[in-house]
Amino acid sequence: QVQLVESGGGLVQAGGSLRLSCAASRSIFSINRMGWYRQAPGNKRELVAEMASGNRLNYADSVKGRFTISRDNAKNTVYLQMNNLKPEDTAVYYCNAAIITTYAPYENTYWGQGTQVTVSS
Repeated sequence: QVQLVESGGGLVQAGGSLRLSCAASRSIFSINRMGWYRQAPGNKRELVAEMASGNRLNYADSVKGRFTISRDNAKNTVYLQMNNLKPEDTAVYYCNAAIITTYAPYENTYWGQGTQVTVSS
């Protein structure tokens, strides 16, 4: 079964930086898309940033210019560099990936367990 393991969350003051990592493992044939979503209390889960095939990037307007998504294909890992963090960035951040496994010839979407990011004012 595919695993997405996240790391890098924590508590930071406004204006600070954090770097999230998400490593995908087990039974991976190919990864078509990797990205990050977040969910704050009382809010819907929303897209933060994603990187699709051909290095196509998509960012939420609220994070453009502050967050950068990158990917290491050899390690099946996606990163989210978050700079100039604001209190409104506080949320649980979830890794998301569209993966074709070695045991099924079609794409499925997988989620990580989530990592808490808290930005204090």
